[in-house]
Amino acid sequence: MDDLSDLLSPQAVQAALIVPNKKALFQQLAGVAAKLVDGEARVIVDRLVERERLGSTGFGGGVAIPHGKIEGLDRVVGLFARLANPIDFAAIDDLPVDLVFLLLSPVDAGVEHLKALARVSRRMRDKAFVAKLRGAGSDDALYALFAAGEARHAA
Repeated sequence: MDDLSDLLSPQAVQAALIVPNKKALFQQLAGVAAKLVDGEARVIVDRLVERERLGSTGFGGGVAIPHGKIEGLDRVVGLFARLANPIDFAAIDDLPVDLVFLLLSPVDAGVEHLKALARVSRRMRDKAFVAKLRGAGSDDALYALFAAGEARHAA
């Protein structure tokens, strides 16, 4: 199963976020994340920018998975945004990004962080799933796609 509801809450999904660039995206997502995890938006933005300096988290096909470790978190938390207009993300394929899955992890979540990143990455590389995300009409429809998962090898 590819259910990601353990990482994502219904309040952490946005169907038509309007941002002009990556900086504004990080600020918007950090504002939402700060409310969800009772943290500071500025700290979240700083961690995302630090990670992005190592290399773009835009991995191609219009998808990015920015991520960072945040002091004070007790679990891995995700946010998803479908952008109303794609933005430049310096992605590996140079295509603009319109689907963003943000992951925030506790500072000491080594393996847990990597497993969450791998799960999200696997899901976001599924072309059929990505097409469904792009076609979903609302926050609720997007969340339902992430929460439902799909059995890969159903009998």
